[in-house]
Amino acid sequence: MSAGGGTKAIIAALVANAGIAVAKFVGFLVTGSSSMLAEAVHSVADTSNQGLLLLGQKTSRRQATANHPFGFGRDRYFYSFVVALLLFSMGSVFALYEGIHKLESAEELSSPIVAVIILVVAIGLETYSFKTAISESKLIKGNATWWQFIRQSKVPELPVVLLEDAGALFGLVLALLGVGLSTVTGDPVWDAIGTICIGVLLGVIAIILIIEMKSLLIGEGAAPAELGTIVDELAVGEVQRVIHIRTQYIGPDELLVAAKIALSPGLPAADVARAIDEAEQRVRTKVPAARLIYLEPDLDRSLTTP
Repeated sequence: MSAGGGTKAIIAALVANAGIAVAKFVGFLVTGSSSMLAEAVHSVADTSNQGLLLLGQKTSRRQATANHPFGFGRDRYFYSFVVALLLFSMGSVFALYEGIHKLESAEELSSPIVAVIILVVAIGLETYSFKTAISESKLIKGNATWWQFIRQSKVPELPVVLLEDAGALFGLVLALLGVGLSTVTGDPVWDAIGTICIGVLLGVIAIILIIEMKSLLIGEGAAPAELGTIVDELAVGEVQRVIHIRTQYIGPDELLVAAKIALSPGLPAADVARAIDEAEQRVRTKVPAARLIYLEPDLDRSLTTP
């Protein structure tokens, strides 16, 4: 999978969420709907999250230093992890608190039609943002399923935006159902139930993102197919086989490869250097993300008889 950052999808989500947040707060002030308030806070969190994703992209491009010789590529993983935490704290926990509070002291909604109009418009804007994220993701998803893309992608921003937008859409539908049922039945408890459902939904999404971003942050190796390609490209010509290999993504578009390779016995030093250079070139041609490659030449002692 390519490591494109999906900047277009992030900006589309930021603009949509900022506008939606303002509209939802207006809707809450007019109607007093807890679902609207939960969704407004959710949109504020999402808007902040898009800003953090853009910040992570910017800081990750800093030049390597003596203290950080491998650069700052993991900044994108860090800020994506922070986004997941904010989604849980500002989105899920607040919605659950607000929903439970409204269950204990239910108040009738005023001007619910205002909330319905705002939610319908918000659904349209979120749909646009979600479609943009899907289009951007398809460019790098390949043949993987959407779940595989979320689990396996080394690009943190697109899975985050995809799940955030999906959660926002479902959350808006839940808010619309809560407000609608409260209006039809005259029982504001439905608004509170809708708010709690939004909190649970955001909590599930946040936990998925926390797990995935934590895995990327502490370091993931190349996928099995990618690792197989690297091993195949190394074991060519004077390289008899790969004795052992370790890989780790130190950024979405930077893979570290360290391997001990068995070379043909008796090679002069110049030929050893040439074989290593050629092996590195083969790997970089097939796996462009493999920018840092360290190869240790050795003899294949498994072929040596006791």
